[in-house]
Amino acid sequence: MKTLVTALLLLLGLTAAEPQWRAGLAKVDVTPRESIWMAGYGARTKPSEGVLQKIYVKALALQDSNGAVSVLVTSDLLGFDAAISSAISGGVQKQFGVARDRLLLNSSHTHSGPVTGAVLRPAYAMERAHEEVVTRYTAWLIERTVAAIGESIRNLAPAALSFEQGFAGFAVNRRRVGNRQYPGPVDHDVPVLAVRGADNALRAAVFGYSCHATVLSDYTINGDWPGYAQEAVERAHPGAIALFMAGCGADANPLPRRSVALAKSYGETLAAAVEQVLDARMRDVTGPLRTAFEYVNIPFAKAPSRSEFEARLREKDAARARHARYMLEILDRDGKLAVTYPYPVQAWQFGGSLTLVPLAGEVVVDYSLRLRGRYGWNDMWVAGYSNDVFAYIPSLRVLKEGGYEGGGAMIGYGQPGPFGESVEEDIMRKVDEVLAKVGRR
Repeated sequence: MKTLVTALLLLLGLTAAEPQWRAGLAKVDVTPRESIWMAGYGARTKPSEGVLQKIYVKALALQDSNGAVSVLVTSDLLGFDAAISSAISGGVQKQFGVARDRLLLNSSHTHSGPVTGAVLRPAYAMERAHEEVVTRYTAWLIERTVAAIGESIRNLAPAALSFEQGFAGFAVNRRRVGNRQYPGPVDHDVPVLAVRGADNALRAAVFGYSCHATVLSDYTINGDWPGYAQEAVERAHPGAIALFMAGCGADANPLPRRSVALAKSYGETLAAAVEQVLDARMRDVTGPLRTAFEYVNIPFAKAPSRSEFEARLREKDAARARHARYMLEILDRDGKLAVTYPYPVQAWQFGGSLTLVPLAGEVVVDYSLRLRGRYGWNDMWVAGYSNDVFAYIPSLRVLKEGGYEGGGAMIGYGQPGPFGESVEEDIMRKVDEVLAKVGRR
């Protein structure tokens, strides 16, 4: 039938339309091969004791009609820090010619995966032997991620992209737990990017949600509810790959929690929302794909003095004592503490049909709601946990309210102190600049 259609088109002097996209996919197992300290909870006292669920790095390579190749990477990890991202992007640029602005690295932020690089390292009471395991795993993870990206590029084939959003309702603004007077903003939207082959069969579904992956807290490696959501989508579409991209869920938890049954339930809830989108009419995503990647220096508030850190060494709070020791080591080495942090901002503009803004760090929901309210609720996708997970990113509201997301978490992240009050506006100005560069105004 296809041959007959092509022949008829030729008879009429017409040619079949060239596909706007080529897409390639890869999925690699990055489950630790030895017992390793687990990421996310400072209260853990020992390394992992088994595997409940395998974890993966997945890559989606996209080539537009201009020939440019971009790669989206998702991972069942707490996060990539700047050093890991730099190592991956450097290897990818050298081996495959993919520029930094065309590489997006996102993590699900599962709290049941391995510690990677320096992410939240001061939060953990690890001994040297534990640190050596993390160092070995991180090197292997970088190698596996670069290999997955290369495989996805080699697998490029004609494809069609489409986008729409659904809803899921299990995220709860966790700052209201114990502070019921606080506002409780959440983002319940479920953005879905479908990748279909020339035969219209689903090859991949990229989907997101803004909520912490913190249902489980034991000593078994797993992807938490995002892992179960991806499993459910892949089970419903044999041969397809499901990629989860975490949104701005730094101040949201899945509640209630703390059981495997609940983790599976939330995963299946999200998968059902994805299926509803895939089963309904979706909007075509056009090219070309315009990309940008820039940094903005965001300020820290004034840090404590050396004498204050020295006093903290005697505190009973082990985390604060470790943080003080870490700060003193930096002062001894560098003679000063950082006053700003180089914050990466990225934008991908798919023709005139979809805008994707990946933001670094643990971003509170205010950023997503503000950006989408400013640029459009229907075609703006804001992701957190992208390219560098180094701290919580509070809005001015959250910063002033204080608490864990407002500054307390900087202890575990090994930062000198909370951010300064210009943090939200500094980031938003840079987002506006980057979006203007890719043509979104």
